[in-house]
Amino acid sequence: MPHSQRLHKSICVPFCEDEYTTMLADRQAFRAYLQQTYQTHPELFPAEMSEGFRFHGLVSSRKLNLDLRRIRLSNGQVYQIRPSFVMPYMIALTDDIEKGLYLRRFGVPFDALAYVFGRDAMFWYRATISLGRNSLVTTTVKKPSDLPAHLVADEKHTRCNGKRVYIATTVANGCFLGAEISERADTQSLTDAYGVFGQEAQALDADYAPVTVTTDGWQATDAAFLALFSKVTILLCFLHAFLKLRRGAKRLKQGWTTLRKKLWAAYKSKKRAAFSQRLRRTNEWVQQHIYLEKVREVMARIAANVARYSIAYQHPGAPRTTNMVDRLINYQDRILFDMQLFHGTQQSANLAARAMALLWNFHPYGSRTRAFAKSRVSPFFDLNGFQYHDNWLQNLLIAASRAGNPP
Repeated sequence: MPHSQRLHKSICVPFCEDEYTTMLADRQAFRAYLQQTYQTHPELFPAEMSEGFRFHGLVSSRKLNLDLRRIRLSNGQVYQIRPSFVMPYMIALTDDIEKGLYLRRFGVPFDALAYVFGRDAMFWYRATISLGRNSLVTTTVKKPSDLPAHLVADEKHTRCNGKRVYIATTVANGCFLGAEISERADTQSLTDAYGVFGQEAQALDADYAPVTVTTDGWQATDAAFLALFSKVTILLCFLHAFLKLRRGAKRLKQGWTTLRKKLWAAYKSKKRAAFSQRLRRTNEWVQQHIYLEKVREVMARIAANVARYSIAYQHPGAPRTTNMVDRLINYQDRILFDMQLFHGTQQSANLAARAMALLWNFHPYGSRTRAFAKSRVSPFFDLNGFQYHDNWLQNLLIAASRAGNPP
């Protein structure tokens, strides 16, 4: 059975390791606990669980000296019940590798993990990329009502075996919801890559369609989202316009400070009419007072796009810049730099990109962030308002029950 199908047949349930063996021996207690967990978190189980189940033998791991119980549902499907303190495929106990996988979020090399925590580099590599087999969207977003109305998307340029590839990155609410490798940055390739996000989101809600998506204006990106969601509104990032103008203004000896203040004053306008008026006046000022032709050309194009920038005022909750995706792409960039970009097959690179995304979504915030806002635990908690387990990796494994697929 392929790896992805095997994950679909594995239900991860929070169990206390000290009580698991005793509960496993008591069929009645085990059944009661499963039923209670199903009542609390039905999203972890197949829909047929509501019709009842019966036990279907045990699966044993000699390496871990542990038994896992299996259940059969009314439709004849058999599922393995895996406690959250055990990794998928029973490769290790969660506590034994939790700290190593936590350090992968900071790009610590696999050889270094092997040196500090034992095993070998290939073990840590496989343990990491196996996380990428889970659905990004439905592992991260647990209720259809929490699917984002407003997205931010961009492509991370990188290389696989020396060949340029692109990570089509979709972000919302501080979490990765899409991270797919695309060989090209044309419309069809990006439609296929961003389409994985669409498929995973519509697995949770068949009628899902975002209201807006904020991009940097790359035509293929815009065309890809319009092909996937015909009614989506494309918002143009104002920050990219500012950065392009700043690059052209490096040679300015005077005027840049004034121009910068005028641009952000326009951006902060409370009303659409005020924004449009301030942007036009800023363009008039540039044409009269700035001598660099490059700056004047860029500012003229910004003013010509005023209608596109102004659309954001119709969607108050939508991001007006791509800051959110830029921050997470910076995280991708740091990890990719440390691992000297992608090697191996495109499939393994894709798994690595998705695993990188899930490690971010579930990583625990640092002590300074938690001290500043005690209610903040992790990106997953920020989005969903709860967590399945206090341990970040067990929380991820439980959320990825049945590969993260909804009932």
